[in-house]
Amino acid sequence: MAFKAHHDLVEFSFDDIPMEQDSGSQHDDIFADLSARIPSLQPLSSGARAATSTEQKMSLLAGFQLYPKAISWSIVLSATIIMEGYDTALLVSFFTFPGFKEKYGAPDPSHPGNFEISPKWQSSLTSAAVVGQIIGLFLNGFLADRFGYRRTILTALVALCCFIFLPFFAVNVQMFLAGQILCGIPWGIFQTLATTYAAEIMPVALRAYILSSMNICWLIGQLCAVGVARSQAGNVTEWAYRLPLALQWALAVPIIIGVYFAPESPGWLIRNERPEEARRALLRLTKAGFNVNEVVAMMTHTNETEKYLGNGQITYLDCFKGINLRRTEIACMIWITQQASFSSSGTYAAYFYEQAGLSVQNSFSLAIGMYGIAIFGAILSWFWMRQVGRRRIYLIGLIVSMTILAVAGGIGFLPTSSGQSWALGGLITFLTFVYNLSIGPICYVLVAEIPCTRLRIKTVILARIVYNVASIVTNVITPRMLNPTGWDWKGKSCFFFLGFSAICFVWCYLRLPETFGLSYLEIDILFEKRAKTSKFRELQRHLANRGYFSVPDETQKQPAMW
Repeated sequence: MAFKAHHDLVEFSFDDIPMEQDSGSQHDDIFADLSARIPSLQPLSSGARAATSTEQKMSLLAGFQLYPKAISWSIVLSATIIMEGYDTALLVSFFTFPGFKEKYGAPDPSHPGNFEISPKWQSSLTSAAVVGQIIGLFLNGFLADRFGYRRTILTALVALCCFIFLPFFAVNVQMFLAGQILCGIPWGIFQTLATTYAAEIMPVALRAYILSSMNICWLIGQLCAVGVARSQAGNVTEWAYRLPLALQWALAVPIIIGVYFAPESPGWLIRNERPEEARRALLRLTKAGFNVNEVVAMMTHTNETEKYLGNGQITYLDCFKGINLRRTEIACMIWITQQASFSSSGTYAAYFYEQAGLSVQNSFSLAIGMYGIAIFGAILSWFWMRQVGRRRIYLIGLIVSMTILAVAGGIGFLPTSSGQSWALGGLITFLTFVYNLSIGPICYVLVAEIPCTRLRIKTVILARIVYNVASIVTNVITPRMLNPTGWDWKGKSCFFFLGFSAICFVWCYLRLPETFGLSYLEIDILFEKRAKTSKFRELQRHLANRGYFSVPDETQKQPAMW
């Protein structure tokens, strides 16, 4: 039974809404009206109202005091992202290793006695992993909904330990490519589950901080990869790349143990009609003083409301129906914007610096420093996201990134010299800092908040698939832009990303809503009422009992509009 907003409720006047409204009475209006329209919610309304009010009033310190175990378990599952960040960053570092180039490359005609991985094979190897990730993401949508988060992640970790043998013992580049595809499948599963798990166990006060920390997990993994690669920079044998590959087995063991003992997501248990198990899981995630019955009532209330509003089914097709199409579009574009802003500059750091004229050792040293600065930027983002909001940070980040890309592209036209190389390296490092201060961490917050709870896993997966498709394009083009045997654009390649960043900026300005401080129920209702992007946050702050949060009865339901 699909709920569609009545047209006369869409075109309302913002000026007609009283600007003074007590948050408690606002919640009363929401829950009282929903209970009147959906009788099954009546037993849940009191507890859901109390839990929502508690979350809205909860301070950051109170959140840390009440949810320390939830934070710890979220970190355990986030370790899979650290592992993937390590894995995926290794490959591009391998392209600078003489032993790897000699094993899987071809003689470089411009430098007799040297070997080079051709742009074609660089693109193929990096894209192969992404193809595997897309397969893993698609499977994840079925596996996680059917078997839960824990069992899906555990299965993926065991599979990865088996698949690593293929690239480790690869005798030719084709075998290495096959190993990248297979390893990509569990990597794809890791990419979204830690994010959606954190989104479902964290209160509003902690949600942005924990979700944005997913970006730090990527950076830690990439920093470890560059550090390990730097330690092998002087090694000209095949063990220069085999040892970093073997470290993945050591990383997997403690993560498997931690995930095995982690509680299942209470949100997943609620969606699968297992409230008692959800109650036990919540008790494992919180400290004494936590009212588990109220939170279970709130989660069940949101789940039942979404089922009434047309999300009874949980399929990929439902992500493109009715108002969910808008939510899917936003989630996908949020992640595409990451690619457009040259987020891969960090992954290609060492290779970029080497091709810009720096030595291998200096390239890795600068890349290590760059990742340290990136982590510092991601930590700083915690302090201003609470004051500025998600949307504004995203827009500011894009503006500053475009400015840096324009300057770096201009420097690319200067004659090649040591000074030019270090200038480009410095600008790429600054770009990475800005990205991780804004676009990088906020992306994970928005992409987890925008979908409805019942379709969150599948919506985030679809968004990540779109991101990976965009990354295939980036992986094909970037080596050709940087490689001296390709287009040899070097710094001028920044203009390519500048153009796409400008397009994404226009989209974000017109379509990206502000979700700061909103509960999932409030986000659901604002989307159902077709709230305009520019008024999204203002409406939540100033809503009164004017019918905006009302749910029409059966006689008012109309065909979908978008």
